[in-house]
Amino acid sequence: QVQLVESGGGLVQAGGSLRLSCVASGGTFSGNRMGWYRQDSGKQRELVAIISAAGVTIYADSVKGRFTISRDNAKRTVYLQMNSLKPEDTAVYYCNVRVFNFDYWGQGTQVTVSS
Repeated sequence: QVQLVESGGGLVQAGGSLRLSCVASGGTFSGNRMGWYRQDSGKQRELVAIISAAGVTIYADSVKGRFTISRDNAKRTVYLQMNSLKPEDTAVYYCNVRVFNFDYWGQGTQVTVSS
């Protein structure tokens, strides 16, 4: 059974940094696409960043140059380094892994950026 557990969220002032981590279990995932999405209250869940098995990355325009996604396959972990945070980055951040075209999600971690 695939399980994803996120950590690293919290409250930070604008301009600050946070590093999110997501540990996956129930598989190896080295051959799977992994990523981060976010959802603010009243809004749809949106892509933040994804990383392919080969390490190719894609970012939402709103986070390019500020966020960096990376993965450590030996630890079955995907990271999201978030710098220069803005109040509009406030949301619940969800880890995602796609296995055989099925999306698995973590429980989410809250990120709040104060102005």
